[in-house]
Amino acid sequence: MNPEALKKTIWGISLALPLAVAVLYFMPKEAMAVPVFDLLPMVNAILNSATALILLAALIAIRRKQIAMHKALMLGALTLSVVFLLFYVLYHATHESVRYGGTWGFVYYPLLITHILLAIAIVPLVLLSLSRALQKRFDKHRSIARITWPLWFYVTVSGVLVYLMISPFYPY
Repeated sequence: MNPEALKKTIWGISLALPLAVAVLYFMPKEAMAVPVFDLLPMVNAILNSATALILLAALIAIRRKQIAMHKALMLGALTLSVVFLLFYVLYHATHESVRYGGTWGFVYYPLLITHILLAIAIVPLVLLSLSRALQKRFDKHRSIARITWPLWFYVTVSGVLVYLMISPFYPY
């Protein structure tokens, strides 16, 4: 794929995902609810935890110049993130949003807002970083990966923290 087409694809995906998620919040949900989907927030927290651990391992691998291991781990992190996204969409297509009812809102809401904003921002960064690595443009890959990795790590860890803080308020 030529570089211009690749850029258009990355930006198309990066814009389509948050728009699709926003649409989910306005869809009727009761007719599509399946009880097993009630477990998806917990499953997603587990996926985010695993992704965070894999990202840490990938960072260690690249610092040790274990390039093949780094590549395998990063592809694993990407795969888990895609599965997370699919489960996230499935859950929010079938369930109403849960409201936080605790006394730590001054912690929860800034964490949630930064998590959401950076989750949106991370998509083009991950795709751009991946495309540069796959094209063997490692100088460009390195420069974007130095921004991508900490943001991606924050998104995975903050996602787990958001889940832990809101999980007592799920009705199931």
